[in-house]
Amino acid sequence: MNKINIVLADDHVLVRNGIKAMLESDADIDVIGEANNGVEALETARRLHPDILVLDIRMPEMNGLEAAAKLGAYSPDTRAVILSMHDSEEYVLQALDAGAYGYLLKDTDRNEFIKALKQIYNGNKYFSGAVSNVLANRLLNTKPFTTSKPAVPEPAEDSYSLTRKEKEILQMIVDGKQNKQIAEASGKSVRTIETHRFNIMKKLGVNNAIDMVNKAVKENLV
Repeated sequence: MNKINIVLADDHVLVRNGIKAMLESDADIDVIGEANNGVEALETARRLHPDILVLDIRMPEMNGLEAAAKLGAYSPDTRAVILSMHDSEEYVLQALDAGAYGYLLKDTDRNEFIKALKQIYNGNKYFSGAVSNVLANRLLNTKPFTTSKPAVPEPAEDSYSLTRKEKEILQMIVDGKQNKQIAEASGKSVRTIETHRFNIMKKLGVNNAIDMVNKAVKENLV
């Protein structure tokens, strides 16, 4: 098997370094380039023509979904894979519409991550477990947990663009729960919860948990 050449795009250097180390622990994978945002990702893909471009969804200047949709004009043979902490239907379907070959969650373990990249390299699409359920519902032209009653549209996001999952986690933080307790309640890893906390604080413009809780309560965000 030829080496699978990968470009990683994520605006968090520590996250990128961790993913790179994990992927390069497999002899068949080589990370040949990195990018901080979608614009850099497309330019790097144009220059290096990797087999796969792994894109975080939330990045400055241009997000991963926008980059995936434009990838064909920069490197037609490169396949986009979206990496995200969100398993929401909205993001999954947007990734599919953008032409992504895969959608992986950030708490995906090493073995599944590498298996996914190898399947995508071989021309197949790969969507991790919880994500596959969303796609199945789309193919059946239904929504998750539907009944015979018309679906009720979800309320619009707040002014800070907190996702439903982030609001759930923020509520548990306000209730005094620790990361481990939140992870157990959510069925996620502690690392994923820590990433959610970081993103929530970033969106709210605060630097610590106390300010985050105070702002959430003061502005009725939960």
